[in-house]
Amino acid sequence: MSHEVGELLSQVEAARSLVLQSVADMAESQAAFKTAEESWSCTEVLERLYLAEMSGIAKIWSAADDLRAGKGWTGDRPHRGKKIEQIIEETWKPKEKAPSIATPHIGGPMRFWRSALLSLIPLLADLGACLRGKPLQDILFPHFISGPLDARQRLEFLRYHMERHVAQIQRLKSHPAFPRASRSNA
Repeated sequence: MSHEVGELLSQVEAARSLVLQSVADMAESQAAFKTAEESWSCTEVLERLYLAEMSGIAKIWSAADDLRAGKGWTGDRPHRGKKIEQIIEETWKPKEKAPSIATPHIGGPMRFWRSALLSLIPLLADLGACLRGKPLQDILFPHFISGPLDARQRLEFLRYHMERHVAQIQRLKSHPAFPRASRSNA
C-alpha cells in the first residue's frame, strides 16, 4: 500500500476511534437522547456514520474498478488538488441534509452501531489494498453535494465526516437536558 493511502487510512481510523471514545461510557438511555424530534440521537449518529462510510467505501472501490476497466471519470474536475475542508467550505450550506442512503432508518441499540462501525475496519483495509499503486487523483466519483471527488478527497471526507459528528455527539452530551443516567442499561 502506498504511503499516502496508508496515511489516509490511519486518519480515518483515528477519527473512528474518536467517535467510539465519545460514546464509550454512554448508557443506552443517554444514547437515545434527542434535543428535538427531528434531530438525531447519538445512536442515530453512529448509524449515519456507518451507512455513510459503507457507501463511501463502495463508491471509491467502484470508481477504482471503473478506472481499471478503462471507464474512469471523464467529466470536469473542479476540485483538483484541493483538501476536503476547502471543498466543503466552497460547496456546502450551513445545514445540509444527508442523502437518504445515509440517513438513519434501521434503528437498533448503540452497542450494535458501535460494533457495526468496528466491522468496517477490515473493509477499509481491503479498500486500501485495492488502491495500492493506483493514481488516487484519477479515481473519481461524484459526491451528492460537492461533485466529483477523487479517492484522496473521499478518504479525507470519511475522516472529516466522523470528526464533524464527534462534535455533534459532544454537543448532545453537553446539552442541559442530557440524561445523567447510570450505566445499568448499557
